[in-house]
Amino acid sequence: MELLCDGPETAPITLLFAHGAGAAMDSPAMTLFANAFAAAELRVARFEFGYMAARRSGGRKPPPRAETLIPEVLKAVDAVNASGKLLIGGKSMGGRVASMAANDLSASGGMAGLVCLGYPFHPPGKPDRLRTGHLETMVTPTLIFQGTRDPFGSRDEVDTYALSPAIEVRWMEDGDHDLKPRKRETGATHADYAARIAGAVAVWASALP
Repeated sequence: MELLCDGPETAPITLLFAHGAGAAMDSPAMTLFANAFAAAELRVARFEFGYMAARRSGGRKPPPRAETLIPEVLKAVDAVNASGKLLIGGKSMGGRVASMAANDLSASGGMAGLVCLGYPFHPPGKPDRLRTGHLETMVTPTLIFQGTRDPFGSRDEVDTYALSPAIEVRWMEDGDHDLKPRKRETGATHADYAARIAGAVAVWASALP
């Protein structure tokens, strides 16, 4: 499995970072966050699910069901060779798939925590189709960053969900599904938010056992 790595090779914290449903591991948003995590002294390892890698050779395979991608997360965990604490997670669907593997991995000592950027709590416009069942029994320390403009889960909606106490949701004011704010509304850029998130992840992860 090919890994795209940024940050110090001997960093005390490594983040295995999976892409969302429609954008590759080297998309602008993924690269922006990878650079921010690396600047915060984390090692970041990006990888692609098989359906996305196939698109590079001309195919246009749609994303399969999220649960069928769990073995690919496990394969990436085996490939990453972290020197210290290992976090897994990702953007949108990538974070969702990682969350499905998290409890088993943490129980076996394979990772320390889960980080999700823009978790897809439900499809846009379909708040009754929740993707939160497994989050109710999460025991892995979990940090979710969600934009207040995210159509995959608003603050009013998420605040009503029966999420496990192991999960902390941090809200990025005016952020969209990519956690990008409108500069006119906030005075901040996408890079500013990425840096804030990366710094917060570094502090949070450093306190994990």
